[in-house]
Amino acid sequence: MTTRREARRLALDILYQADVTGADGRSVLRDWTDAERPVPPYARELVEGVAAMLPELDRTIGTHAEGWTVGRMASLDRTILRVATYELTSTDSQIPVGVAIDEAVRAAKELSTDDSGRFVNGVLGRIASGLGRAPAPD
Repeated sequence: MTTRREARRLALDILYQADVTGADGRSVLRDWTDAERPVPPYARELVEGVAAMLPELDRTIGTHAEGWTVGRMASLDRTILRVATYELTSTDSQIPVGVAIDEAVRAAKELSTDDSGRFVNGVLGRIASGLGRAPAPD
């Protein structure tokens, strides 16, 4: 059984590959499944959702990333933000705000630069606040 964290990381791998190659995420997902690489349902849902909503997600991220354009962001940070923003804005998502943000910050700290965790946290916090879905206090 795959955890949501593992599925999220796999979705990040697929979407990162799509971003750096300029391919559609759904196309990369097909390549992975054609190569018989296991893709759990939640990873598939994230990839398909992000790919389908990419322009809207990028607009939301760009609006809330003070002083940054989406195109200027590091590819991995941009990918992490896209997945988390999809989880925050998807009407189908049952993911609590705090979980979506925490998972994105954790991924940024583990996979990207030293400053990425703070950057991702700030952007996602502004997005959540703008949606009226601020994370619950600790």
